[in-house]
Amino acid sequence: MVDSVFVMPGTVAAPRTGTLRDLHNRYEAVREALTLIDKAARELGLPDISTRLIEDAAGERPYSPEVHYLEIFAVSLATYHLLVAEGVEPVAIVGQSIGELWALAVAGHVSVGDAARLAVARSRALTRQAWPGTMLAVGVDGRRAESLAGLIGHPHLVLACENTPRQSVLSGPRQQIDEAERVAEALGWPSVRLDVPHPTHTPAVAQAARDLRASAPRVSYGGGRWRVSSPWLGRDIGDEDPVELVAGALTAQVRMLHTVRALHAAGADTFIECGEWPVVTRFVEASVPGVQAVVPLSEHDPVAAVRALVASRTDTAPPPVRTPAPLRVPASPPPVAPASPVPALAVVAPPPVATTTPVVPAAPSVLTPPTPVTPASPVTVDPPRPAPDADRRYATVLAEIRALYGDYLGYPPELLGDDDALESDLGVESLKQVALLGRVADRYGLPDLRANTSLLTVGTLRRIAQAVVQAQAEATAR
Repeated sequence: MVDSVFVMPGTVAAPRTGTLRDLHNRYEAVREALTLIDKAARELGLPDISTRLIEDAAGERPYSPEVHYLEIFAVSLATYHLLVAEGVEPVAIVGQSIGELWALAVAGHVSVGDAARLAVARSRALTRQAWPGTMLAVGVDGRRAESLAGLIGHPHLVLACENTPRQSVLSGPRQQIDEAERVAEALGWPSVRLDVPHPTHTPAVAQAARDLRASAPRVSYGGGRWRVSSPWLGRDIGDEDPVELVAGALTAQVRMLHTVRALHAAGADTFIECGEWPVVTRFVEASVPGVQAVVPLSEHDPVAAVRALVASRTDTAPPPVRTPAPLRVPASPPPVAPASPVPALAVVAPPPVATTTPVVPAAPSVLTPPTPVTPASPVTVDPPRPAPDADRRYATVLAEIRALYGDYLGYPPELLGDDDALESDLGVESLKQVALLGRVADRYGLPDLRANTSLLTVGTLRRIAQAVVQAQAEATAR
């Protein structure tokens, strides 16, 4: 499979308990990799990282930003070994934000232990600075997001990440992010706060970058097995100092959109996410029409999913794809005057927890790193069907909601089935679902509807209409 790119997520949601149990049992390389991460963690005064990932550990998860980062690293590394063991080899590896460090490790440019130690040093440098900023995912292109930041005019409020043609992330002081959020709302641009432990990709964290350069353990850089394409350098990584790479990325803009398009233009047509959730691959699908995006760990049987992918490529015998040439991404365009307030109609949700790899909580990778849906089908309880005397009201509400969603999404209303899953069947990203549910709540005067997370994780028009009718009935009864 000479046309595959492996993508490494940045700060995403915490992995599920036991998520690596099967891979740990099957592959010696996975066991060895987790042993190396555990060893580095213990040397740094942290608990073993693998225990919760390979066992159904009971009790509270020992949380700290360092543990969180190393768990994500462990999952990325294990997925990489699964892919290689089953015959999938990349033409390039790309990492989102801190995921670039995972990319260097799996490519063989730095050791697993050094990558773990550098990730912890990075986290601790950011914690020491304790910069009180935050990040905001906005459902518009980078040019508009940058214009929004320029309109507010604070040196630390900047375009941090350009993830897709209609998804960007701002990073800056809370007061200025509050102002940007209000302006975005006035313009009709969907937006969502990112729940990240360390807001980055802004000049505001320059102190942490200096601290990291001075305090991080020296890391040797060796000849790796695979090329690593950097979304912030705009090129392949050469013989750079790993500490300098990680420190430099803290204040740099991440241009994932341009990196993905450059790799695709050079021949790559399959992007495989080495993580538990479709976060970075959501960015890929929104940036390159028709590209194949694969997330093995989101499948019920990851090993079978990878083998099926390999078999499908073998059976179809595609023509050879040229190996992408070294990546060169144009320099970031200069700021432009505020763009006309054109509402964005499509937004890709970023990952679950926070990240510079924006993952947005209610929409998320960005505007929050949408909270990823776990591989197992979510267990939800649908709102009870309206009583017979409410059937007419239910039919009216359903028709109104169908028209509202169709108009927003650009679909003929008759093509929207009552039971079509908004995300899996209709491709409505999390951020757009948040925006649409907000419109429904406003239309019917039901502010509490915005907090009904089950309508986002397993939303259908039928369930939303039932929830509206039920809420109206309860309000009338009160």
